[in-house]
Amino acid sequence: MKVEQILQKSRENMNDLCKSCPVCNGRACRNTIPGPGAKGSGTVAIRNYDAWKNIHLVMDTICENTPVSTQTNLFGHTFRLPVFAGPVGAVSMHYGDAYVDQTYNKVLIKACKDAGIMAFTGDGMDDQIMIGATQNIKENDGIGVPTIKPWAKEMVVEKLKLAKEAGALAIAMDIDAAGLPFLKGFVPPAGRKNVKELKEIVQEINVPFIVKGILSVKGALKAKEAGASCIVVSNHGGRVLDDTPATADVLEEIVQAVGKDMTILVDGGIRNGQDIFKALALGADGVLIARPFVNMIYGAQEEGVKALVDQLEQELIDTMEMCGASTIQEITRDMVR
Repeated sequence: MKVEQILQKSRENMNDLCKSCPVCNGRACRNTIPGPGAKGSGTVAIRNYDAWKNIHLVMDTICENTPVSTQTNLFGHTFRLPVFAGPVGAVSMHYGDAYVDQTYNKVLIKACKDAGIMAFTGDGMDDQIMIGATQNIKENDGIGVPTIKPWAKEMVVEKLKLAKEAGALAIAMDIDAAGLPFLKGFVPPAGRKNVKELKEIVQEINVPFIVKGILSVKGALKAKEAGASCIVVSNHGGRVLDDTPATADVLEEIVQAVGKDMTILVDGGIRNGQDIFKALALGADGVLIARPFVNMIYGAQEEGVKALVDQLEQELIDTMEMCGASTIQEITRDMVR
């Protein structure tokens, strides 16, 4: 099946909060939470999507006509293309009860590995979510990134132990999840972490530590000071704070500040191969895509993930061919404007 067919099929398994839109641009769901929308006015997810459309490709076909490769090496592993499935939590509440987090992650992790990419998994109040995700990552040779919420120290240590036992290629914390209601009211206190607390996490592990939820140079420098190997430029899809800038609008300045020292990923409204190319041209090492993978799994499970990855790869190849790049490393800033 093609992506369009799978989207139609996914509507049968979704609640009425997600419309399985032909283009996931944040407009139809706007501020539906529960649901896949953004917080408050609901405009941040829309702004994320629109910002990539305001960046334009520079076509150049006067170049060597050599085969195009989208392969990239990140976290010591070679991937088919520099795209990862982003972490999604509480899928039954936000999308429909055809899946719970454990069953969703089980499909996602294996399907992404089989498709040549990697999945980030979510976290939640139920301990079984992280237990299941890390077990699935272990069963898939560590090809996955467990993403831990900024819980109180004792809980973080417990979840880090699970992640380490899974042999995951990297471990992430979505620090911007501090804005989620269930973390704001959590006892013992959870949420924001200082540099010292992040350093303690880095010292606990021997794989790259990824801080997800960086939206400024100041934040990136703090993550660097803490010893993080990687950051994800992200506003949590607009779900934790209204009126934030689009990730595309802050990516380049963050790259200029810390790009030589850290791996930089970006998410937020990235929907096709052209968007991926734009992110790479602005200096990102890779991208995360979240909501569309939910639709693919609700519509066709593993087949849906494969269809989306196949489509993204072909779109990226087409864009690289038309802009004069034959490898990911050849994508440069002057290829977009």
